[in-house]
Amino acid sequence: MATSVRTPSSTRDKLLRAQSAAARMAQLTTVEKNAILLVMADAIAANAAHIIEANQADLEKSGLARAMRDRLLLTPERIAAMVAGVREVASLPDPVGEMIAEWTRPNGLRIRKVRVPLGVVGVVYESRPNVTVDCASLVLKTGNAIVLRGGKEAVHSNQKLVEIMSQVDGVPEGVIELLDSSTRNSVHELIKARGLVDVLIPRGGPGLISFVADNATVPVIETGAGNCHIFVDESADFEMADGIVINAKTQRPSVCNSAEKLLVHRRIAEQYIPRIVKKLLDNGVEVRGDDETCRLAAGMGVRAADAQDWTEEYLRLCITIRVVANIEDAIAHINRYSTKNSEAIVASDEAHARQFLRLVDSAVVYWNASTRFSDGGEFGFGAEMGISTQKLHCRGPFALAELTSAKYEVIGSGQVR
Repeated sequence: MATSVRTPSSTRDKLLRAQSAAARMAQLTTVEKNAILLVMADAIAANAAHIIEANQADLEKSGLARAMRDRLLLTPERIAAMVAGVREVASLPDPVGEMIAEWTRPNGLRIRKVRVPLGVVGVVYESRPNVTVDCASLVLKTGNAIVLRGGKEAVHSNQKLVEIMSQVDGVPEGVIELLDSSTRNSVHELIKARGLVDVLIPRGGPGLISFVADNATVPVIETGAGNCHIFVDESADFEMADGIVINAKTQRPSVCNSAEKLLVHRRIAEQYIPRIVKKLLDNGVEVRGDDETCRLAAGMGVRAADAQDWTEEYLRLCITIRVVANIEDAIAHINRYSTKNSEAIVASDEAHARQFLRLVDSAVVYWNASTRFSDGGEFGFGAEMGISTQKLHCRGPFALAELTSAKYEVIGSGQVR
């Protein structure tokens, strides 16, 4: 009979340490947790040069293309943003212990529903080392422990960041665990660790998220890919629309809240499409389009879209444009092809905007703003665990409150049933 062989990564040992650490974290006060986070932020800032050195080692070996390489890259500005995010998390109200509801039954029983930590939170993600810090800070603030399994492209960056955070005074041993990323074994062990891990959060491309959701025995909070849309209504201000489209597509095209598709109302298409195509091309964006778009932008280098274009998340400087008959057509297209992440309408007609906000079935829906604001920091959360595109427990950018569960405290005076 074949015998099971422990993997070199000792994943189970790390999970056991995290489980023990979660019990200790749950006992810390808000003051103690905030103090840890502030020292952690100082430590990251003080070690910025070492973090960048580790990141350079990853960049040199990654072999990633431009958009994915941008996800991996750490700069002094990005490290400063991570530090600011940790400090903001420390400044936010602690949801643990919050009383959600309280009532008294006719028999005199007092029932209170209060927030409590989830326990051990597992995160599987790709080549974005900022996720390491964002997720760790949120998980620690809520009295949980975290098990991180990052992409192999970011191994040196993640190791350095976890080393810095774990050595901060007051951090219980095992509260931040980093799994081996050299093989897939650690992912398989993590997603099957029911009883040791309380919840899993996959962050990355559709393939990674689907694999975890389809194969995990641990409960999963799905974060979503971003096939995000902008609809330019017939009532749109063209200058505003230009700014929103260009920002949503070009400000950081490698992230899931960048715009991938542009829908234009037929009544303004003849005026607006040549205008926005030129601006997109001037900003280095490859433009694809339906038959009507190609006709209206003839000679401008627009490539005819195929069936795959409507579902693809490009994560690069590429966008596909479609002319739609009306707002109902736009909403139907989005609800068919969207990944339910973030969508926007540019309109001055309030009735159209309200219709769009109400009927588009996505986690975040904007009126006259860029989809790039779908972010925990921009929402005032300090950081985020991800953008949930599912409908249970949490939806949209989620952070502290969603890293808690609830329990009931029932206070009696001798009642029996």
